[in-house]
Amino acid sequence: MTWLVPLPVIMPLLGAATTLLMFRRPRVQRAISVSVLTATLVVSAVLLVLSADGPLVVAVGGWPVPLGIVLVADRLATLMLVVSAAVTLCVLLYSIGQGGTDGDEEHPLSVYHPTYLILTAGVTNAFLSGDLFNLYVGFEILLAASYVLITLGGTENRIRAGTTYVVVSLLSSVIFLAGIGLIYAATGTLNMAQLVERLDALPDGVRMVLQGMLLLAFGIKAAIFPLSAWLPDSYPTAPAPVTAVFAGLLTKVGVYAIIRTETLLFPGGRVADLLMVAALSTMLVGILGAVAQSDLKRLLSFTLVSHIGYLLFGVGLASRAGIAAAVFYTLHHIIVQTTLFLVAGLIERRGGSTALDRLGGLARTAPVLAILFFLPALNLAGIPPFSGFLGKLGLIQAGVDDGAVLSWLLVGGSALTSLLTLYALARVWNLAFWRSPVSTDATPLRSSRLMVTPTAALVAAGVVLTLAAGPLYSLTDTVAGDLLERTPYVEAVLP
Repeated sequence: MTWLVPLPVIMPLLGAATTLLMFRRPRVQRAISVSVLTATLVVSAVLLVLSADGPLVVAVGGWPVPLGIVLVADRLATLMLVVSAAVTLCVLLYSIGQGGTDGDEEHPLSVYHPTYLILTAGVTNAFLSGDLFNLYVGFEILLAASYVLITLGGTENRIRAGTTYVVVSLLSSVIFLAGIGLIYAATGTLNMAQLVERLDALPDGVRMVLQGMLLLAFGIKAAIFPLSAWLPDSYPTAPAPVTAVFAGLLTKVGVYAIIRTETLLFPGGRVADLLMVAALSTMLVGILGAVAQSDLKRLLSFTLVSHIGYLLFGVGLASRAGIAAAVFYTLHHIIVQTTLFLVAGLIERRGGSTALDRLGGLARTAPVLAILFFLPALNLAGIPPFSGFLGKLGLIQAGVDDGAVLSWLLVGGSALTSLLTLYALARVWNLAFWRSPVSTDATPLRSSRLMVTPTAALVAAGVVLTLAAGPLYSLTDTVAGDLLERTPYVEAVLP
């Protein structure tokens, strides 16, 4: 069944080409896009089941390892594939509903669908990559598509934010490419399974430089403080579905790359203290920025930055419990953060703005919208028994078990960040939903069922994460064991 492995990359690329040819037929474009992403979700779920017996490996083009490109579908990659495919499908349905309601005036669908599918192909390629250069290619595919999506509509704010985003992304790509060149010069290979053996033979100083280059590149992409200032200024200006998929997936691809390289290529926690300090700084600076915001989209952007710190906390612990909790929290955060940005889009349509001082009374006038915000907000804040609470509890327990001073500081920082997240989201609830309506001259826009339904599906997915937390956490624990052992991955690629 290894022939299934390339399909999550190939199908969106072929779909993008087909939708581009059908640029004069938007209905056909929509049908193709939905069909492709549905098939990608099904294939990803099948790969997740098959990966339980060990990583599935495909040498693209039949070239022997390590000469050719290798795609590896292990448990971590397939977990990320399933969640990302579900999220991209829901966001696509939301955007189709929004385009149909607005008459496609803001979003040129002839460009949107091919670009969106290319973005999906870049994400899936990054998750499946078995060598560093193909990982770089995956990043560049998704970034090239994101440059188009973030500037859709061509308004002044979007062009300005898109320019900042492009400059920062190009900088991280240059650093990543330079790191790849140094790694190849030092080891003679970019295949990650082969690098496991060759990097261990390098002097410690050389390994530290190579590790630092990759962490710097991935840190920018993952929006880790102090490399995160670009995100709150870039994401809120894009259309709601674009912001949602960016918030849910793009930063998580950077986090995935950190988890993969730190466990596979640079094990042992040599930079654990640096990662822990960065995690604590990201948590606190991000959430303090969120508390200070008066606009819902900017507030959610800062909470996005803040909660990346939780993921980095687990990686910095470099323990099985820490990695397992980090992977679990990554899956939770992809779903919940995407949901909240979609809800923010619905709020903007209903209230005419995302400025909190111009919103009010939504709990009375839009009770369904209130529920759609309330549940993921509690989940993100880590209120029991939601999956956000379980993920944070797992990280805190792993930190307590570690017992180091920095670990205890992260435990306290995690609790404080969770409380401030609750405060920030409770403030949104009080101002936008609970208080009396505010009189404005904004004209509410209708939200179609095709916008509300996928949003509700993601809210339900967040609840399902809670109900299935036991089996899912056991799976992420197995993933963490495989990552730290490294042997199953290496033997699958280099039998």
